[in-house]
Amino acid sequence: MRSSAVRVSAIFNSKKFFVLLMSLILFSAAFAQLSGATEVNKAGTDFLALMPWPASVQLEAGKFRITEKFQAGGEAQPGSRVFKAVSRFMSRLAGRTGLFLEQDYLADQSLKPETRLVYKYQRTGQLVPGEDESYTLSVKAERIELSAATDLGILRGLETLLQLLSIDDQGYYFPCCLIKDKPRFTWRGLLIDSCRHFMPLEVIKRNLLAMAAVKLNVLHWHLSEDQGFRVECKTFPRLHQLGSDGMYYTQEQIRDIINFASDLGIRVMPEFDIPGHSTSWFVGYPEYASSPGPYRIERGFGVFHPVFNPANPAVYRFFDRFFREMAALFPDPYMHIGGDEVEGTHWKENPGIKAFMKKHNLPDNHALQAYFNKEILKILTKYNKKMVGWDEIYQPGLPKDIVIQSWRGTQALVDGARKGYQGILSSGYYIDLCESAERHYLNDPIPSDSPLTEEEKKLILGGEATMWAELVTHETVDSRIWPRTAAIAERLWSPQEIADVDDMYRRLETISVQLEELGVQHLRNQRMMLRRLINAVNYSQEEFESLLKLATISEPVKGYARHSLGKKYSSLSPLTRFVDCCFPESLEGRKFCKLVENYLNSARKENLKEIKNYLESYKKIISPAVSLSGRVPALKEIVPLADNLRETVLIMEKALEFFEKGHRPEAEWVKFNQQRLKEAKKPQGECLLSIIPAAGKLLEALEKNHGK
Repeated sequence: MRSSAVRVSAIFNSKKFFVLLMSLILFSAAFAQLSGATEVNKAGTDFLALMPWPASVQLEAGKFRITEKFQAGGEAQPGSRVFKAVSRFMSRLAGRTGLFLEQDYLADQSLKPETRLVYKYQRTGQLVPGEDESYTLSVKAERIELSAATDLGILRGLETLLQLLSIDDQGYYFPCCLIKDKPRFTWRGLLIDSCRHFMPLEVIKRNLLAMAAVKLNVLHWHLSEDQGFRVECKTFPRLHQLGSDGMYYTQEQIRDIINFASDLGIRVMPEFDIPGHSTSWFVGYPEYASSPGPYRIERGFGVFHPVFNPANPAVYRFFDRFFREMAALFPDPYMHIGGDEVEGTHWKENPGIKAFMKKHNLPDNHALQAYFNKEILKILTKYNKKMVGWDEIYQPGLPKDIVIQSWRGTQALVDGARKGYQGILSSGYYIDLCESAERHYLNDPIPSDSPLTEEEKKLILGGEATMWAELVTHETVDSRIWPRTAAIAERLWSPQEIADVDDMYRRLETISVQLEELGVQHLRNQRMMLRRLINAVNYSQEEFESLLKLATISEPVKGYARHSLGKKYSSLSPLTRFVDCCFPESLEGRKFCKLVENYLNSARKENLKEIKNYLESYKKIISPAVSLSGRVPALKEIVPLADNLRETVLIMEKALEFFEKGHRPEAEWVKFNQQRLKEAKKPQGECLLSIIPAAGKLLEALEKNHGK
């Protein structure tokens, strides 16, 4: 599934290792396939910041000027999905422009002669895979028309129109254009883990709003885990009473989220992870486990022994009643059963289970889990639900309408599709790994060299970004999701040929800021968290800004490295340190590295001057940051990071001097400083400096020059 096995001894035997390995392999392959791709319908559109990029964009002459008389109208009834969407659009438009629109967001939307944004659609869309989300947006100087087959298309088109908002010296406007758009994949999801760390209702809602802004349409809600069972269950109340530490969603709150998401055109698919990852179930109901217990909520992270007993008939009666209640609560046609990382120790130790396996000719634990899955499938089918699970659920004989969620990479999807099974990709979209937006962006559910036939490709429904919650809380989860998930959203929506990484980053920065208006806290919480760390001491503004700057060019270590660097994390650990204040990817660090790369390719003096300005600004933050850390115990761990920054800046300054003067350094100097950089690359306070790769490029170029 994911990101749960964190003990160092278990990492290389767990799914996590394979996820990391496959993501690296997929990135390399995808980069080779996509980096040479051509752009589609993007001529003259460099000033636009649309994300996801539409299927077709044709710019036309002229501008639609926005005034306070701007009105929107159509045939939607008050309270309908489209009416609410247009209301949100008007509110956000007013917020971005400061205009006192005569038609406020609660006003009537009936068509009038003065209506300038006219929307029309044919029917109400269903929240199911395969539904029509296409739209056509025509912006003329005097009128805007938005049309779609379903109301879902209207929602998607409104987000595009809002992203078109532009400004010049005369005011705000929409550029005249014709956009015809539809998604490439029908399943475009985000998984949020509310178990390892509980996510309050407001976290879910603000992320749903952000999902809608980038046209994601599935919230995969992970609701049971070793660390907590998070849904009120009236049939078996001890599940949430004893298995949640009191942190769970009432059924009324669940319905509220489902309705909220529905208004945004987003499905809500729950995941109840069985038969493993199930400790919290057994705190209240140990009789269904494979070992007698007793059990308590798991505080650590990893792959644990507790597992349901497939040989116990009462287990299936339990699940029949449980899924009957949950099927009525969650209207989505799909139910996710997890099924991953089943640790079979308790199965092997249970004499009754061994006898059951012998009786039913089940040769191993894999076959035993397949038996369990088929029994669960019967129950879900009884309640009109289709089963979704991680790779481990696949077994020959399962019906073709199940969905396999792949962590192994595109090959698992290929194998499943060839056998007629639907699949969605999550390998390469593990946003908890703190990898770059580029890695995610170049990861494609159907690579350009896919061996699948056109019919088999139709079985690849799309993909999901996965936000596992070992190392996030309600304060930091937004910064781990956004803005990188917008890049994944584009990969799942836009034509495959849209693959310009630099242009993606250009637009990503704009979209990141726009997402703030929806309440996500991916940017604003950094300052709050840093202020909290130093709140007990007197500090100058210079010291704070220096600390902030250091955080801006630092990144958390990648993959699962935080679990092996000395700290033993649990669900009770504070996630408030400097590393938690750093963004998963430093956009400034990437800009700086690109600047150095451009200089090495062109030797332009303006690039050199800009690099020097950056280095000078980095030098200025070191002393104030170190001074502050000397008075704040929680910041002592960043002193080596600041020292590494000092070393890196000095190396780069000297390297640039060689380039500027046209001199060649001694080979020993290059090797000595390469070793210094190697030391500086080592994590400090679980952080990495994002500018070090740029220093490495400079030394590499000097080394090549020396050999000429």
